[in-house]
Amino acid sequence: MHNLTLSSRALLALSFLALGFLPFGALAETRELILVAGQSNAVGFDAYAEELPANADDSKTMFWWRVGDPPPDEFDSTSARQWTHLQFQPRTEAMAGEAAQKAGRQYGNFNKKTKGGFGPEIGMVRTLADKEAKRLAVIKTAFSGTSVARDWNVDLPGIADPCYRSMIDEAKAALRLAEEKGITLRFRAFVWVQGESDANAKDAPVYAANLSKMLHRLRVDLAAPDMILLLGVNTRFGNGNNTFMPVVVEAQKEVASALPRTCYVDTAGAETLPPSHTHFTAKGTLEIGRRYAEALLAVEKSLASQK
Repeated sequence: MHNLTLSSRALLALSFLALGFLPFGALAETRELILVAGQSNAVGFDAYAEELPANADDSKTMFWWRVGDPPPDEFDSTSARQWTHLQFQPRTEAMAGEAAQKAGRQYGNFNKKTKGGFGPEIGMVRTLADKEAKRLAVIKTAFSGTSVARDWNVDLPGIADPCYRSMIDEAKAALRLAEEKGITLRFRAFVWVQGESDANAKDAPVYAANLSKMLHRLRVDLAAPDMILLLGVNTRFGNGNNTFMPVVVEAQKEVASALPRTCYVDTAGAETLPPSHTHFTAKGTLEIGRRYAEALLAVEKSLASQK
């Protein structure tokens, strides 16, 4: 009876394999892991779930997320520390009342006009799926309105790095659970969509140094020295009136040039929501996801040619 059960599982897995994917944990398998992090344009604050075109192939990608506003707390939208499949993330209510006033930055997970939203992970995975047959997994940890100087600062452990620590904690928990299911996740890429909150007189001049330290620490903390790093920001933030946005953009380019296996991804021209143009629309978010995918493939092609 035991052997029959194993055979049945194997036959089921082979049936799924013939269709191009395995059910999670059906047999030991390896998947390429993509991490997504940053602030509101990584969350997808104005990328409305209602405007996301359906795609049945999303179910083939494992997905784990935690998104919200700072600090990470019980009000975040999460996958409840369980692996599920690629999808938009539902909106949950933000902290309210006196606690919210004391905490300060409370935006909710997504615009209140929508039932939820999505970040660049959707467009990126769909683009990759059109070009390759690799099985993928995504871990997303993003928080609106956050800066590297304040929320992702690895030089100030326990004081100003709650989002960074949450990102590491979520990644490690997700990796452990995948391993328990017989799934090995191989770090492939880190997608960073952030920089708007550092576009100010105090933080912009040190953005390159802060970001570089965070990325170095990320590779160390996750034991992923070869993980490709993809950096981008909404270059239209401030609608042309923020004089520090060019500083942040140049800082990202500087970091990308200095760190191995790192690439700057230009988001200019992707659709943003008027009148402020602070956030990408659903269309714009799908577009930047496509650009991150194309950048990843270009880096991998370049690395392969050097061998």
